[in-house]
Amino acid sequence: MRERVGVYVCHCGGNISDYVDVKKVVEAVKDLPNVAVARDFIFMCSDAGQDLIKEDIKNLNLDGVVVASCSPHLHEKTFRDAAALAGLNPYLVEHVCIREHCSWVHSDDPEAATQKAIWIVKSAIAKVSLADELQPIRLEMKPEAIVVGGGIAGMRCAIDLAKAGIKVHLIEKKPFLGGRAAQIFKLYPSGKTGSDLVKELVDELKRYPNIHVYTNAEIVEASGALGDFKVKIVVKPRYVKEGVSKEEIRRAVECCPVEVLDEFNYGLTNRKAIYVRESSYPEEAVIDMDHCIKCNECGIADFEQKEETYELRGSMIILATGAKPYEPKEGEFSYGIYDHVITLPVFDRLLAVCDGKLEYEGKEIKDIAFIYCVGSRTEEHEYCSRYCCVATLNAALGALEKFGKLRVYHIYRDIRAYGKYETYYEKVGEEGMLFIKYDPEDPPVVERKGDKLIVKVRDLLTGGEELEVPVDLVVLSVGMVVEEAEIFNMLRVPFSRDGFLQEVHPKLKPVETAIGGVLIAGTCQFPKDTVETTASASAAVGRAETYLVKGYAELEPFIAEVDPEKCDGCSVCVEECPAGAIRIENGKAVINEALCKGCGACGALCPTEAINLKGYKYEQFRAMIDILKEA
Repeated sequence: MRERVGVYVCHCGGNISDYVDVKKVVEAVKDLPNVAVARDFIFMCSDAGQDLIKEDIKNLNLDGVVVASCSPHLHEKTFRDAAALAGLNPYLVEHVCIREHCSWVHSDDPEAATQKAIWIVKSAIAKVSLADELQPIRLEMKPEAIVVGGGIAGMRCAIDLAKAGIKVHLIEKKPFLGGRAAQIFKLYPSGKTGSDLVKELVDELKRYPNIHVYTNAEIVEASGALGDFKVKIVVKPRYVKEGVSKEEIRRAVECCPVEVLDEFNYGLTNRKAIYVRESSYPEEAVIDMDHCIKCNECGIADFEQKEETYELRGSMIILATGAKPYEPKEGEFSYGIYDHVITLPVFDRLLAVCDGKLEYEGKEIKDIAFIYCVGSRTEEHEYCSRYCCVATLNAALGALEKFGKLRVYHIYRDIRAYGKYETYYEKVGEEGMLFIKYDPEDPPVVERKGDKLIVKVRDLLTGGEELEVPVDLVVLSVGMVVEEAEIFNMLRVPFSRDGFLQEVHPKLKPVETAIGGVLIAGTCQFPKDTVETTASASAAVGRAETYLVKGYAELEPFIAEVDPEKCDGCSVCVEECPAGAIRIENGKAVINEALCKGCGACGALCPTEAINLKGYKYEQFRAMIDILKEA
């Protein structure tokens, strides 16, 4: 029992005292049995206010503190730190909010606001009187991390972590690193190709021996918590002999008699059953066993290779699993009905593989219509994919630059060239490309007439005039959807309403998930361009390094604890725990401190009251309720 509690009520410069009679609040609590001192002050969070609390702790031998001021989200740490400097356990400070909860919401009734503040402060005194001294939970953090996804976000994460001396396990499900960025014809604003960007990252990545790359890898298990994650992967064989030279690989690819459509180029070109990706990593060939006929004409095949299983451990996990282009439904703007209706990613590869003149399906392309907002801002996908407007403008400029005179029409709902990219919009107009604005309630219709596609659209820029635009190619500017991965469910990572991985807070914790130690980077979080993707990867690493470089993490102690004398092992708590932090061992519930979020769901359902929440014990709640019953 705390018998010498100090109570401090803040005026907040008038934010509180204009509506709450702080003097009356102090008067109402100063003679309570456990209260040693009660004061008010103009700004409790100021240096003078903190000094007042510290001096009272020392001179009056206080064993508990109640601060009634603004939101604890703003200054709870301020008052805890002040108490700790004065020698009081910081978790014996109870910070209650009488600004937002009293003054601001009851400004029309100062008397009621004051009375409510008194009740809140009295209940806080009852709570802190029964408080225990707590200590933060310290978790040792080995300098080792797991990065899932080998695109540009994952590679950027791995490189930045390695620079800080951290061991990195980089896992990629495809045979090569690079991701979808490698398929981009021309990046903005750099003007590089996607392959150029990937090559730069690969060249940098190869300089760090503490990066361990696993390609062709499937994650089959993932578990653990901050400080101790375990990921089990199965690495599929490449079926190519080890140690073969680049020249041997080149000859092997030439000799292979099997050709299949190249998925990297969306089937615009062919590749062999044995192949290698330029500018990617590893610089090794892989045999596509779905198409290989095992003739061994290549001379470097090893069909005896087996899958290998690895169990990896890391103190933190960064998910950089990426996104994929929205695939239009059959018939959506005539997609899948007419051959010459394609998506923007396919057009990007078309620009890359065509030389001399722009051709598709044997036909020279001279007239192009881009239709915007396909798969974004719809009933199915309500969000804006953000990147696609500028990517479309950039691709149109790239086509003009490479193939000369083209007639280009931009049929759009809105143009969102955010950031510094308005210049692309202006340049497209200067090049003579035409913009036609459509109403989302009356979208364009694509039909065929002879050897031309006809885009029928009502142009809002000309008062709703109906236009028929004849073109050789219709390009659908598609948005992004998240790339699904089993590890999301294994780690219980939460999703946003839009289907992407959800951060804790877009400003305060922009790369952290609700699962401690699991961070997110790149387009698995929401649609981004390549600049934003690599920036978010570096941000995730910056957060990870605050733990990994320091070597430990300190967590708040407000987690569940079990009284083994009361626990009968009924496992109700195990079923209820949303974080998977409770297990039954030897007939008793056991808490994983690193996983527990302190939500209290287990304690609320425990039939024997065997589970308490540190800092929020049953007896504390009962004492608070008893005080409020007197109101």
